[in-house]
Amino acid sequence: MTPEHASELTAKVCSLAPVVPVLVVDDASIAADLARALITGGLPALEVTLRTPAALDVIREMAKVEGGVVGAGTLLTEADVEAAKEAGATFGVAPGATDRLLDACEANDLPLLPGAATASEAMRLLERGYSTQKFFPAEANGGAPALKAIGAPIPQVRFCPTGGVSLANARDYLSLSNTLCVGGSWVAPKDKVASGDWDAITALAAEASALPR
Repeated sequence: MTPEHASELTAKVCSLAPVVPVLVVDDASIAADLARALITGGLPALEVTLRTPAALDVIREMAKVEGGVVGAGTLLTEADVEAAKEAGATFGVAPGATDRLLDACEANDLPLLPGAATASEAMRLLERGYSTQKFFPAEANGGAPALKAIGAPIPQVRFCPTGGVSLANARDYLSLSNTLCVGGSWVAPKDKVASGDWDAITALAAEASALPR
């Protein structure tokens, strides 16, 4: 898969809804219910971070839920890429980007949303062919004003800002011409997930899916 094709595919994923839920799930047995709650609320693109031992099983279960597009986040190594693809992930997300990671995603036909935090990083990825990127960590790197500033000289790149993004500041990012969507964990709070309050999560997803962009 070429970087250009990968960016086309990740742009389509980012265009599905204003928010991509960033999910850290410890229990695969609730994965399908969580996915259904978010999809019902209007958020079909789901990023399952590889931060728990259950993550790959969570991806397997969520991939079975109709209407969802499930990706793997926190990809760091070639082994992560291969495991995510085998588990059923249809896209990948990384906090940054290395040549080895980009090579692995291209070789395994896994569209990657690579992370960039600076203009130089965004330029380097664009030079390789990645025009759809993740701005991370968004708030720590200056938030929406910083992303707007990066967009002025590099309008070819469109971003999914993640890291410190919440309902309170999501509109600031979504109003920018170089923002396709935002990534956030607020739509699936740990207490609601732990208690199985799927109606509450669906309501949070519906609120997020209604955000203007």
